[in-house]
Amino acid sequence: MPMKGEGRRAIIAAFLANLGIAFAKTIGFIFTGAASMLAEAVHSFADTSNQGLLILGGNLAKRKKTREHQFGFGRERYFWAFVVAVVIFSLGAVFAIYEGLTKLVNPHDIDSPLWAVGILLFAIIVESYSMKIAIHESRKVKGKMGWWAFIRHSKVPELPVVLLEDLGALVGLALALAGVGLAMWTGDSRFDAMGSLSIGILLGIIAVILGIEMRSLLLGESASEDTQAKLEKAIRNHPKVCKLIHIRTEHIGPEELLVAAKVELSGELDAKGVAAAINSIEKVMRSVVEMKLTIYIEPDIFNGEECPAK
Repeated sequence: MPMKGEGRRAIIAAFLANLGIAFAKTIGFIFTGAASMLAEAVHSFADTSNQGLLILGGNLAKRKKTREHQFGFGRERYFWAFVVAVVIFSLGAVFAIYEGLTKLVNPHDIDSPLWAVGILLFAIIVESYSMKIAIHESRKVKGKMGWWAFIRHSKVPELPVVLLEDLGALVGLALALAGVGLAMWTGDSRFDAMGSLSIGILLGIIAVILGIEMRSLLLGESASEDTQAKLEKAIRNHPKVCKLIHIRTEHIGPEELLVAAKVELSGELDAKGVAAAINSIEKVMRSVVEMKLTIYIEPDIFNGEECPAK
């Protein structure tokens, strides 16, 4: 299914913010030569490309089902979110760590440090606005979950990715500002190098977290406990169902769920009655959850026991 408005608004806001910040940081590096400023510029350009990849994934997920992909392309959004984690690590973390280590071995003084401070403060203001939008949009879909639980268990990849990116950007900016500030105060440019090194480690941690979560979604996660409970209740309470033998669910997209259930139906039903009961059960299941459902129900007999009347 296509990306919902909440995710798209947060991505576009982050894209515009990161693009402007990336150019500002690049100008700052040109004037100062600060390692942490260069690391932050690469970080922002990587984040900008990441938002582009998330938008690409959302657009590719809209494609219609084909004979080769009969459940559609909803997992495109999971795949491109996983690529984002790779980009954060390869372009952001590795480069920042390399730049920090290089400047630790061969330190040089920062030119025009006030440029760096001014641009970093500007970036913090813009990034805070982007973070505010991401938090606002996430609150619409996270419900009662805590923030860490939302990042860990959300089936919609874009918002957790943008939240972690914005958080990483703000912490990274604080580290860069601390590195430049300490270098100015002490006259020791190695503090700037350590700022770059710290940014690289931070980005590496975020990349690993995102990689683990997106891998789990790509492998296929079941419905949330709340959704699963609603589906089970809908089946069990149906007048023609004697017993729910088992139910299996798997997300084939952020808002699309594959449901397979084995049920024991009332023994008085003939073939037409069984078909009508299954259609009725599916209708009830679709009424209790908002997402799109692909449902397969198999009638069976549990342990050969006689079905009790409801």
